[in-house]
Amino acid sequence: MLEMVIYGVSFDMVGKQPIVLLKTLAGNRFLPIWIGHPEAAAILMRLQGAEPPRPATHDLFMKVVDDLGGEVSQVAITELRDNTFFAEITIQQGVAADTVLDSRPSDALAVAVRADAPIFAAEHIVTESGIEFEQDQMDDSDEMVEKFRTFLEDVSPEDFLSDSN
Repeated sequence: MLEMVIYGVSFDMVGKQPIVLLKTLAGNRFLPIWIGHPEAAAILMRLQGAEPPRPATHDLFMKVVDDLGGEVSQVAITELRDNTFFAEITIQQGVAADTVLDSRPSDALAVAVRADAPIFAAEHIVTESGIEFEQDQMDDSDEMVEKFRTFLEDVSPEDFLSDSN
């Protein structure tokens, strides 16, 4: 597993579908994941420090975990099958065995930003579906943003299907 951070949330230029872009903590490899509009809003809201007037679904989830004495210890993007990413949320509860919940990646990421939990992705997924930018491309953040925008203009979810699928 590779530790990742949320690099940003954007929209593909063709279908206007939200994309969350994960970046390897060590390196210049990025993993784009297409998500729904509500989940994008939930992730962005928390990243920007905004609080909803009433708890949203992910906030409610966190309240339940907390009230039951648990803690979200990590989330992981575990699988890519038929152009669909799969994720897990791991909850620690005292000395009991960890509870691992199946999740959509978008929900797992929305929970991770609320729990300040580390995000991981299976190495084979990042290798097969990630994008790597050279270090010199990373040095100028304005240039990096422009390269990402150019990438988004021409990309579709099908571009990330591995040859084995």
